[in-house]
Amino acid sequence: MRVLVVDDSRTLRKVLARELQKLGIEQILEAEDGLVALDMLEKHTVDLMLLDMEMPELDGLGVLERIKDSEHLRHVPVIVISSAEELDKTVRCIEIGAEDYLPKTFNPVLFRARVLSSYEKKRLRDAEKSYLNQLQAEKEMLQIEQMKTERLMLNILPKPIADQLRDHEQTISSEYPDVTILFSDLVGFTRMASGLSPVALVSMLNDLFTRFDKRARLLGLEKIKTIGDAYMAAAGLPIPRADHAEIAADMALGMFEDLAQFNQKNGMTLDMRIGLNTGPVVAGVIGYTKFSYDLWGNTVNLASRMESTSRPGRVQISPTTQAALADKFMFEPCGQVECKGLGPVNTHFLIGRAA
Repeated sequence: MRVLVVDDSRTLRKVLARELQKLGIEQILEAEDGLVALDMLEKHTVDLMLLDMEMPELDGLGVLERIKDSEHLRHVPVIVISSAEELDKTVRCIEIGAEDYLPKTFNPVLFRARVLSSYEKKRLRDAEKSYLNQLQAEKEMLQIEQMKTERLMLNILPKPIADQLRDHEQTISSEYPDVTILFSDLVGFTRMASGLSPVALVSMLNDLFTRFDKRARLLGLEKIKTIGDAYMAAAGLPIPRADHAEIAADMALGMFEDLAQFNQKNGMTLDMRIGLNTGPVVAGVIGYTKFSYDLWGNTVNLASRMESTSRPGRVQISPTTQAALADKFMFEPCGQVECKGLGPVNTHFLIGRAA
């Protein structure tokens, strides 16, 4: 415990210091006037100040006012020492924030009680402040961890679905009457993969799929998943939009641009098939630990069939997608495709946007 004794009387300072030493307090600083006291407070950390009221230069009331106006000094406990004639100033000091007061002719028992009481109150305030600071630090760390968790969830799930999961909804599923599903698959990937190390293979796939991800985000599609070298995305969910077929068509055409840039950068000749289909789906979150957002329904199955029966370098679309795109895009008939459970389906190749 460190105590600052402020009094213009050297004799009284020594008396106070001696009484403090009787209490086992050895760290005692002395100041002969208010200005010196303020200077010492800037240089030293003190646990208690014994402040005389009547001093030259700057009296006790003036010192206390400056202390309480200071952000880093206002918490220093102050016991004012005053004579009976200085009662008004003493009351003013208490109003400003002095911890306690002692009469000039003080009783040693009263001195001991008030010094130790003031120190104990400061100790408790410091402990409370430390605890609150610790709580604040823990709260900030918790907020950081929550932000990390939310960012991770948004990398796995669409935001509306992540919000539902965060709100502890047990079953998350929705029906969407009109969306467009995109499937793509790389041609020549297996041959390329056989000549690369696993690390190089993953790195190259990540490069290509990152290009697809950026395009999907720009256009407003929802990436669903990748399986090996296959890429699946959907337009029109989880937030429905009327132009879902158009943005899916733009995505499909743009993916070939991304692949061309990828091939040029890496000196490769990979090709790709893409299929599109439009219709109703059911979407939801499955799993408990490694959950994922997935789609189900015949619309998904037909979109996959559109991709698997397409030709390298082409986008094959179903009749429903062709009808949704209407006169906004150009098409090329490509005959019938046999689809399990549906029979023959007349399909088209997507050429580009109409002039």
